[in-house]
Amino acid sequence: MSAEHRAVVGREDTPSDDGLLLPRPPGVIRRYWARHPRFADVLICVSAFILSVPRYVTATDAPGAWQPAALILAVAIPTSTAVALFWRRRYPIAVYAVAVVPCLLAPPWLMPSGAGLAFALYAVAVYRSSRATGIAFGTTLVLFAVAGLARIALGEAWSDVLNAALATLVVLIIGALIGINVGGRKRYVDALIDRSRQLRIERDQQSQLAAAAERTRIAREMHDIVSHSLTVVVALSEGAAATSDPERARSAARTAADTARDALIEMRAMLGVLRTDDTGTAAPLAPAGAPSPREVVTTAQRAGYPVALRVTGIAPPLAPAADFALGRVVQEGVTNAMRHAPRATRATVAIHYGADAVEVTIINDGVRTSATGTAGFGLQGLTERVTHAGGHLDVRSADGVWTLAVTLPLTTEDTA
Repeated sequence: MSAEHRAVVGREDTPSDDGLLLPRPPGVIRRYWARHPRFADVLICVSAFILSVPRYVTATDAPGAWQPAALILAVAIPTSTAVALFWRRRYPIAVYAVAVVPCLLAPPWLMPSGAGLAFALYAVAVYRSSRATGIAFGTTLVLFAVAGLARIALGEAWSDVLNAALATLVVLIIGALIGINVGGRKRYVDALIDRSRQLRIERDQQSQLAAAAERTRIAREMHDIVSHSLTVVVALSEGAAATSDPERARSAARTAADTARDALIEMRAMLGVLRTDDTGTAAPLAPAGAPSPREVVTTAQRAGYPVALRVTGIAPPLAPAADFALGRVVQEGVTNAMRHAPRATRATVAIHYGADAVEVTIINDGVRTSATGTAGFGLQGLTERVTHAGGHLDVRSADGVWTLAVTLPLTTEDTA
């Protein structure tokens, strides 16, 4: 959208664009008034004063003793109302009170014109609310009724009082109806702009949250792949360097190469989703497949780690999310055991498939202290993964035995 189609906003009563690229208000006059609110205020004040000029003529009907004062008041009353209208945007109720008081107290030959009263009630409707307009209108009717009865009691002709009241009532109705219409539209547009601004903020927040979640997921996958693979490669390399048997050294080197190659394949598969194709669209953010528990245990055994796998129960076909979580749990547990308990004499990975959950228990006896310490990034990522899958994780260390226990809900695939 070009700059000429952006919203033309006022300086006081129109919300800021805030980069929403709103369309311009229709009408040349409306846009001019929006850009020059002070000029509009002065024009309304002058118009209200000019429409009250006929009161100069009626002031000559005042009794002889009141003639000088009548001429002064005939100028002062409409002038005060016109000047008060300049602040109608900020203090509409006070301005309306200033316009109403002369209509209640002035004698017939000084009764102000209803133009200022109409402008003042219009301001209440636009800059306050329709409810405030109704209250002001009703209060004015009651006050005019009381004042009219007082005038009649003081000897004023009831026909004159009735005519003045009806004329004022018509002017008030016109000002109120126009003001309610304009004020309702203004508040509706302001509400739409505020809602658009909120949606824009929420959109930015959602984008930031999604980006943070994706960074966390990528970091977790990278940790699982790199940590496990490097741990195995280091163990195999140390074993190859320590052995005097050439055949075992070559076997360990080949296994280390295969492990590193598999890690590279996993990393390429995972990082590939961050690139875009020729059409500019990103690939689906599907995680790379996790290795099976048997592959993890076999790789650790080749590296010389004394770990065994025990599976009980009947394994149903798992959904991809559950199968992925299971593989990562076993991978992280075995990796932690190899890194932090390299001199363990016994390690066990026990998987039990129950009726509604799969339980994974990884035990090793290479812990030197009874405290588990602060969880590293691996356990933090594993906790997040298990929680996301709806499972529960428990890590404990006692009597030199380190135990990782995970329970995952058993979600099977739809085989129908």
